[in-house]
Amino acid sequence: QVQLVESGGGLVQAGGSLRLSCTASGRTLSAYLMGWFRQAPGKEREFVASISWSGGRTTYAESVKGRFAVSRDNAKNTAYLQMNSLRPEDTAVYSCAARIPPNEYKYWGQGTLVTVSS
Repeated sequence: QVQLVESGGGLVQAGGSLRLSCTASGRTLSAYLMGWFRQAPGKEREFVASISWSGGRTTYAESVKGRFAVSRDNAKNTAYLQMNSLRPEDTAVYSCAARIPPNEYKYWGQGTLVTVSS
């Protein structure tokens, strides 16, 4: 079993930056593809970014390309989401998740709230 815990959320002004962390316990994350998702109030959960087990391949939603960067440190069992040039529409609960392709995401964190004020 893997437990994922996100941290780093908070309140930031538009144009600002935040870095989210997703730390795992219970098992090493090195074999897992890590994903970041977000859910805004009243909206469906949406994909934000993902990173392969080696870190060599990253994927981003169009809405965050060029502003967000996903990374990982397998030695620390942690994945990161660097968010720059934040916009009010980025306000959401951000969650990390882990899977071993081609399977679906199996483990999910509880989420961390990011609020971007205008």
